Amino acid sequence: MSNPNRIATINLPAPSRVGQATAVEQSRAVAEVHAAMVMAQQVPRNIDQAIAEMERSCRQMGLAERAFYAFPRGGQTVSGPSIHMARELARCWGNIQHGLHEMRRDDEAHQSEMQAFAWDVEKNTRVASTFIVPHKRAANQVLTDMRDIYENNTNNGSRRVREAIFAVLPPWFVERAKDLCNQTLEAAVEKQGLPQRIQEAVKAYAGGGITQQQLEEKLGKPVAEWDAADVTQLDVLFRSLRRREVTKEEAFPSASQKVTPDEIAASPSAQPPAPPTPADNPAADTTDSPTPQQEDPPAAPQSADVDTEQILALIVGEWEARGGTKQQLTGVFRKAMGVGHREAAANKLQAFLAQLREGKHQPAGGAK
Repeated sequence: MSNPNRIATINLPAPSRVGQATAVEQSRAVAEVHAAMVMAQQVPRNIDQAIAEMERSCRQMGLAERAFYAFPRGGQTVSGPSIHMARELARCWGNIQHGLHEMRRDDEAHQSEMQAFAWDVEKNTRVASTFIVPHKRAANQVLTDMRDIYENNTNNGSRRVREAIFAVLPPWFVERAKDLCNQTLEAAVEKQGLPQRIQEAVKAYAGGGITQQQLEEKLGKPVAEWDAADVTQLDVLFRSLRRREVTKEEAFPSASQKVTPDEIAASPSAQPPAPPTPADNPAADTTDSPTPQQEDPPAAPQSADVDTEQILALIVGEWEARGGTKQQLTGVFRKAMGVGHREAAANKLQAFLAQLREGKHQPAGGAK
């Protein structure tokens, strides 16, 4: 009687002429995959043991401190579980293979073709992604050193490996691990003493040229109101800065990047349009109109300047109260009004201000 759990040998087609080394490598790869599937069926994972192993790992500070990443994007901070957590959870869950392959490197085009994958051998669920990694850094700096290229490929590939691992793991398993790691970090803060940890966090950031005021603006509350969760958030961001996943300028934009009333009021849109001339309006009766040599044109009313400046100041105040930046306001205004704020007339400014107060426009990551 045949064994229903027995996996049949797979006979793959082979080219007619191959070298000895190629044939050996092909046979080894097939045997390795076959053995992994057989072992996964013969020794299936024990979910209770996997959960216990995961909980034990997530209660260790060594993992909890490296379990999360944080970086700014679109005016808000993006955070989530890191590649270190993904690898540990794959180990705890068991019968999962994952990795990163450089399939092709083109030194002339300065790019590499990479493949990241994760494979649940027991359930035969495999997730893979193939992508191109340019050999470049910020500001289009081309990389030529072999070590720089390797590190660049690894950094880009690790993010795909992380997502592939999370794609084959049960969502509840990942969420439980995230909660436990957060609890471990917050418990460490409370054990050491919240005031002392706050002082250490401020001092650590000060060593990198980041002031307490910038930290307060980042968290949206004064230091006296910080709690364990806030300190944990700062710890995660500090480790991301130390690992160079994010720059100081990205995490803490300078005051020059924020919108000020003077900047917008000084724009051309703050000036009222010039009165039409006879050439602009040929249908008008110009019989009794004075020529430029006879009389200067009447001065534009000054109240338009005052009204425009007031509207701009109100818009800026409303926007900054929601945590918005200069780039965000420019983009949102143009999308809503169909014109940039520097070219907008007073009526468009008033319409935008009304929509802003109604809550129709919100900066990304700002107050809701």
